[in-house]
Amino acid sequence: MDAFLNSFLLVFAGEMGDKTQLLSLVLVTRFKKPWTILLGVLIATVLNHALASWAGAWVASLVEPRTMSWILAVIFFAFGLWILVPDKEEELKESSSRGVLFTTIVAFFLTEMGDKTQLATIALGARYTSIVLVTLGSTVGMMASNALAIFLGERMLKRIPMKWVRIAACILFMVFGVAILIGTT
Repeated sequence: MDAFLNSFLLVFAGEMGDKTQLLSLVLVTRFKKPWTILLGVLIATVLNHALASWAGAWVASLVEPRTMSWILAVIFFAFGLWILVPDKEEELKESSSRGVLFTTIVAFFLTEMGDKTQLATIALGARYTSIVLVTLGSTVGMMASNALAIFLGERMLKRIPMKWVRIAACILFMVFGVAILIGTT
């Protein structure tokens, strides 16, 4: 259950203010179909994070466990710092008009490629080697975070400064990195 819970927490926190969360907000503002957009996010996330979890487990099978722990700790520290750098809305590409679901799936899948939450899922897959639990946890974390953007985005940004959300997410990533190091000593 650790794999699921930690995957959920890290992806949920890591997604706050991320470009894919901004994409969800832009899509719902443009198309006004929140449930269709949420379904598109789900499909794209399952595909993307299953691939990322598998890649992480595969890499972990190639590297000695103690070395992998140090690599993962450094990665989580780097993600913690990276999350403090805000994504810019202008980085989002304009989506096509081929249908809300298709547009959401393609735009979200491509935007998530190489993103910190995808890379975190690879690291989580390497840490836990449980492709199913990491994929489920990271997908639920992604869905929860993007559901907030889709259904409550504009209202939330007026009440909670994004700076504080990023700081809290940074702390979570740092704690996870320290926990990995403590577990290897």
